[in-house]
Amino acid sequence: MTLSTHLIPARRVVVTGIGLLTCLGVGKDKVWNNLINGQCGIRKIDKKEFPPNIPCKIAGFIPEDVKTHFSSTEQRQLSEGIMYSLIAAEEALSDANWKPETQDQQERTGVTIGMGMNGMKEIYTTADRLFHKGYREVNPFFMPRILINMAAGHVSLKYGIQGPNHAVSTACTTGLHAVGDAFRFIQRGDVDVMVAGGAEESPNPLSVAGFSRMRALCTKFNDHPTEASRPFDKDRDGFVMSEGAGVLILEEMSHAVDRGANIYAEVLGYGLSGDAFHMTAPRSDGRGAYRCMKAALKDARVSPADIGYVNAHATSTPLGDKAESQAIWRIFEQCDKKPLVSSTKGALGHLLGAAGSVEAAITVLACQLGIIPPTINLHQSDTGVDLDYVPLVSHDWKHDTRTALTNSFGFGGTNGTLCIRSFSGG
Repeated sequence: MTLSTHLIPARRVVVTGIGLLTCLGVGKDKVWNNLINGQCGIRKIDKKEFPPNIPCKIAGFIPEDVKTHFSSTEQRQLSEGIMYSLIAAEEALSDANWKPETQDQQERTGVTIGMGMNGMKEIYTTADRLFHKGYREVNPFFMPRILINMAAGHVSLKYGIQGPNHAVSTACTTGLHAVGDAFRFIQRGDVDVMVAGGAEESPNPLSVAGFSRMRALCTKFNDHPTEASRPFDKDRDGFVMSEGAGVLILEEMSHAVDRGANIYAEVLGYGLSGDAFHMTAPRSDGRGAYRCMKAALKDARVSPADIGYVNAHATSTPLGDKAESQAIWRIFEQCDKKPLVSSTKGALGHLLGAAGSVEAAITVLACQLGIIPPTINLHQSDTGVDLDYVPLVSHDWKHDTRTALTNSFGFGGTNGTLCIRSFSGG
């Protein structure tokens, strides 16, 4: 007996819904419009619970009190990050016009939502109550509030979603890995629809202090917060913490077409790699990032020459931005025309576990609308490579077919890249 070598073609995956909340606003349209108009959401930290001796004085906070979306009972049960996930998921599902109702729809829909850190503030305030006030002051919902997988769990509970219920936590690559894993679930036929993304709770004294002790955060621009996050710029001195969530609705293409869904773009490929180099620092030559992008291109079956835009991870750290630039240059060195490259973290700060899904959503919108968002605060690059980083103002991207990469890299040397293309209906 011989085994058939015939391979079933992978199912095509499209994006039909987007939900965003960031320091630039709540809602996809508000975030996008502020982003392409060069706005910045970074502000001074004015919360009294922050000790004055923490060196970093700036962060990105959502400009609305989203807790008003939830009852007092729900606020007792949910962490901030879980609330952000639920708000973004609601916008994305409504945008996609998909709320599974039948048993089959619920079983053929899944959730993969990740978080970088969840409940850190809850942990240290609960410990303080336990040691100073006693056992009965511990919230009965303390444990469910801090579990990473509860964002996905609460979304599945709210909408009756009974397909894969999956959580990702890979530091700053979390959101992208969540979207990539969801893409694979649909490709292989496990489900038809996935609610996919990442969330990150608000910067708190412990997290800001911890990253400050690592000397990872920007301190040079404490008095000028909107100028602090400056990817690729020679004056960058660290990233700026931020909060929020990004959720995409991914869908098998024929399923979306048959129900008349609005299709934003198509996800073509997903690449992963590991640096195996250092706990927090990237390889200086960007080798891990290079292999990750190369894997995504191979999975998408496109050549480097097809790529018109790279949404860079570039967090505004001295080492990271240079290493990623080296990797991008190596991928596209032989191309007559290099892609445009920008980092939206200049406007948004670094959303850690939510960064990858927020930036995937931004890349989807760039492909759909033909506008590349700018790298704000970039006045003079020092990366050593001749790339157009779209400094200061957005750039029109007028091509019949627009194909992009979006990168995310995390502590521990974990890397992820998605390849996304505008949707033509073919």
